[in-house]
Amino acid sequence: MVEHGDIRVVHRGGSKLNFREPVITHDSRYLLCASGECVKVFSTSTEECIHDLRGHTGLVTGVLLKPSNHLQVYSCSADGTVRLWDYTDGILIKTYVIGYPVYSICASANHEGVIFIVTPMLSDKRSDLFQLVAVDLPQSGDQLVEARELSAVLSDVSSNPAAIVFGRGGEYIASANGLHLEVYFFKKQKSYRFSLKEDNKKGGKNTLTCVACHPKDDCIATGHEDGKIRLWRNFNHKKEYTYSTLHWHHSAVSSLCFTPEGTNLLSGGMESVLVQWRYNQESERDFLPRLGSAITHITVSPDGALFCTSHSDNKITIIQSCVKVSAVIQGLVKGESVRTDMMVDPRSKSLVLNGKPGHLQFYSLQRDKLLYNLDIVQQEYIHESGLEQFEVVKAAFDASGSWLATVEERKTKDAELELNLKLWAFDEQTQSFVLNTTISAPHEARITAMCFCHATDSQTTMLVSTSKDGHFKAWQLAAPAHTEADEGPSWSCDFVGAYHGLVPECCCFSADGSLLAVSFQEVVTVWSPASWELLTTLSQPPKAVRDLCFGRLSCSKYLLGTTANDLLCCWNLLTCSLEWSTSMDISLLLADPLTENMAAFCCQAGSTDLFVFKPSEPRPVFSQKAVCSGKVTRAVFAPREEMLESCEESSQWLNHSQLYFLTPYMDLVTFTTKAEEDRLMASSKQLIIDDSVAMTPFYLLLGKHRQQEEADPVSSLSAERRPLPQCSVAIKELLQTPAHVLPSTSFLCSMFVQSLLISVTDGREETKHAEEEMESEKEEDDSEGEMESSTQRQDQALLGGQAAPALTKAQHRELRRVKKLDHSWFTRLLHS
Repeated sequence: MVEHGDIRVVHRGGSKLNFREPVITHDSRYLLCASGECVKVFSTSTEECIHDLRGHTGLVTGVLLKPSNHLQVYSCSADGTVRLWDYTDGILIKTYVIGYPVYSICASANHEGVIFIVTPMLSDKRSDLFQLVAVDLPQSGDQLVEARELSAVLSDVSSNPAAIVFGRGGEYIASANGLHLEVYFFKKQKSYRFSLKEDNKKGGKNTLTCVACHPKDDCIATGHEDGKIRLWRNFNHKKEYTYSTLHWHHSAVSSLCFTPEGTNLLSGGMESVLVQWRYNQESERDFLPRLGSAITHITVSPDGALFCTSHSDNKITIIQSCVKVSAVIQGLVKGESVRTDMMVDPRSKSLVLNGKPGHLQFYSLQRDKLLYNLDIVQQEYIHESGLEQFEVVKAAFDASGSWLATVEERKTKDAELELNLKLWAFDEQTQSFVLNTTISAPHEARITAMCFCHATDSQTTMLVSTSKDGHFKAWQLAAPAHTEADEGPSWSCDFVGAYHGLVPECCCFSADGSLLAVSFQEVVTVWSPASWELLTTLSQPPKAVRDLCFGRLSCSKYLLGTTANDLLCCWNLLTCSLEWSTSMDISLLLADPLTENMAAFCCQAGSTDLFVFKPSEPRPVFSQKAVCSGKVTRAVFAPREEMLESCEESSQWLNHSQLYFLTPYMDLVTFTTKAEEDRLMASSKQLIIDDSVAMTPFYLLLGKHRQQEEADPVSSLSAERRPLPQCSVAIKELLQTPAHVLPSTSFLCSMFVQSLLISVTDGREETKHAEEEMESEKEEDDSEGEMESSTQRQDQALLGGQAAPALTKAQHRELRRVKKLDHSWFTRLLHS
């Protein structure tokens, strides 16, 4: 097996936006959040992603504005580095190498040049113990700096960033972990630890989930699993502390945050409601309900103008002072499990899979943005545990993207399985799918597979579904009758097939639509969709066939399948015999629709290996071990907008399509080459000039100049500016002389400024040039006058030979001046 180091496995699109608490800049114009291996910079007004700050090689675990410079931001990662960025231009300024995985980061204006990070306990081999460490950042001009001066502040802390926070501008730091609250005072160099019982008298759980500190008073707010909020005071004395209790949430409090002035406390949890408590008037509270899903993080902008909430459905909501939602930044929705396959919409080239309950989400992989949600179930979802509701379990597109088929099911304990097969037609006007046909109870048991006939030249559109009831059904699109022309086309069952009472597991059409393969346990049957004749059966060693895939292009004569006894089989359809087979525990097999390549995910020793191969060749095109831990069950080949031009044989399989797959932890991962990474890195470093510039006097001058250029481009071209002096001797000396031999700057300054001024001699030279031009014009006019006089003499000779007196030079000059005068006013006077 050959591995290629040029190809990397990266979190490219659809990464979590709610993994860590987002950050709002001081001017409330930008929002920054960790997203996979990068930091995304969003506009709070347009919701668009302005920059992707790329450079980390591991998961980004925290984002923090630099206290001493509000235009720069820190990011920490599991790759053991802390990076400093200029987020307005998207430029990496400095990389600090810590050497240990960093799980969260915090800093204070009182501790300049020092950041506080959470790392694993170095002395303990277990990975569930963490410590808070102060890192002294070296002052160096290099871009890559090693920061090895670490000093432990607190041990046994939580890796959750919501459980560690600074108080009173950095005078102390509070840490919540389990049932303990620990407060460390920097001046005293002492920490106090406060503990709670595991359960209170009413059966509530006292475990701490989050912590927040008042910006001005000595008050610490802690959230708990039973929904209570405790306000701790007088904690600078270990035995004299007090706390009061607030209670509205019925489940765990996930996030707490004070406003910058300390007048309000914000809290959120499973209820999808943002609660605003009045500080010192806790009986007064405001609510912002129906935010869509559980709140995971709450952030307030430094000026208090914007609130921001992260949600469990990978969404960030921007709120204007707890009054109304002003913007929503929606990422790829990742539920508890994906029931449908990962698909690519042929029209929009977007990724389609389960999203919100009862919905399909259309996600743009190129823009890394959710396009829209399609409501399949069309019923209100009730958030209650144990309540069985309809779920979307299967979905499929036809070749052109004009039709979408979905299967929804609901199974309750006392009732039978409820099934609905829905066919959706694409509407050109609304640019979305509209329900066309609903088939209740299409099968008597659960549907196991479903696929469209992908032949582009097919006369009819056909859908095949297989079920546990032992049958497969072919559904065909019927044209409307003449009497029902207004109703449009509809779907009906065209054929029902079975084979010896066996249960069909999967089905697949060939690329040209001339063959249909249906696996009935250990037997693969091949049918002709034109006549529904059973053409042949293919057998293999006894075990059920799990996946079927036809070859493409030059490999279209092959049919591949995986079995329950860990075999990958390849049949030759021309000879109807087994071409080859190999022993592999394949969890997923799929074909690239644009090439002959096929991808097989093989589960081995707790991780997943990838093999990319052509059925006609014995050696794989590409293989890589341990692309992720666990088993991969969802993947898709997404066609590229622009084909790559990779010359290396190892990465040519990525030229036409890009392979995406979902890990067991619901992360969307893809493969990329080094050249593609460099191209993305270069594009991310390009400066983006924002049009919304502050209204400064310079902007007014610049804006007026731009408006003049746009309004009158001809005049701007015709206007001549006095040229600046070129090739100044002083500038040449200043630029070409080595720095160590130059005189002092104070001496050079006057000479440099004088070289930029327009001297009097230059003005004299210009006047001299002007006079020379005048003389040349005079000579031309004289020559014209001589020509005119010669013609006049010829005319006079014809008239009788009377000669007119010649004009002097002064008279010629006066005549030219009179010719240039504007006499239009005189003509208007005569006409009036």
